[in-house]
Amino acid sequence: MGEVLIAGTAALLICIFLSPRFIAFLQQREFGQFIREEGPAKHHVKAGTPTMGGIIIVFSISIPFLILSEYDWRSVGVFGALVGCALLGFTDDYIKIVRRRSLGLSARMKLGVTILISIGLWWIATEQAGLPQTLRLRFVDYQIDLSFLAGVPFLVMIYIVVAGTTSAVNLTDGLDGLAAGCAAIVALAYIGITFITTGQHDLAILSACVVGACVGFLWFNAFPATIFMGDTGSLALGGAIAGLAIMTKTEILLILLGGIFVVEALSVMIQVFSFQTFRKRPLLMAPIHHHFELLGWSETKIILRFWIIAAICSAIGFTLYQYSIAA
Repeated sequence: MGEVLIAGTAALLICIFLSPRFIAFLQQREFGQFIREEGPAKHHVKAGTPTMGGIIIVFSISIPFLILSEYDWRSVGVFGALVGCALLGFTDDYIKIVRRRSLGLSARMKLGVTILISIGLWWIATEQAGLPQTLRLRFVDYQIDLSFLAGVPFLVMIYIVVAGTTSAVNLTDGLDGLAAGCAAIVALAYIGITFITTGQHDLAILSACVVGACVGFLWFNAFPATIFMGDTGSLALGGAIAGLAIMTKTEILLILLGGIFVVEALSVMIQVFSFQTFRKRPLLMAPIHHHFELLGWSETKIILRFWIIAAICSAIGFTLYQYSIAA
């Protein structure tokens, strides 16, 4: 337990002490956020706020993990997914800054890189970590075999988890501190799952590093934010959470553990489907946190209430995981 606490504390301190210099570096080079024209009008004042804060998050996670880890294949797979998604997000952020517009990499390029990351996770999970190619339904204690057709269905499932989680975290990153706080809560649940319940030491260390880095980043990202994580951070955190779900066989349970991310993603899907089918928008704006903004809720109120919901979802998910293990 000591190393888990040390890892989390180290990640937090690294992020807190290095962030001011990193923010100054970004300001000097005018690496600022571009705000979408179709977003809430009051967000336009945030234009120019330093972005790509995900770099400091990934750095803060990496240093203590690389020092304290025993390089178990499961943790290597999760760390690889984190770094791979971070590089994808960094490229996207950099293109936005260079071209000075809110659009980065093409959808086709993002799809291709996400598939490669998924293939890497699949290879490590099956060939190195020896995980069964199954989808476990913990609510009913049943497993679906996905090893047929040379494991292609299992690979498809991994892709869905990675693509879905990274997209959901990215959509949640629309208010100051919202994504970082929710990611810290989910990662905290995974500390319990990997250390307290299953004794997976390296995964617990990596989860603790994610919690520490996110909390440290919140010191500067909380409203009003002095730095944004950008796609570098949101995709990295999404990749880490997806990897943890795959390596702990909690792919289905992730729907509950990361409940707030699921709600954010579903709100966009429902908004798009409703408008294309019925020409009606059920929400004032999607993702759903913007809907509450336009209803007049303060940004702080939305963030705190979403954190509470995220904590409730993660607590219920962790409890169900423990119950399934005990049963």
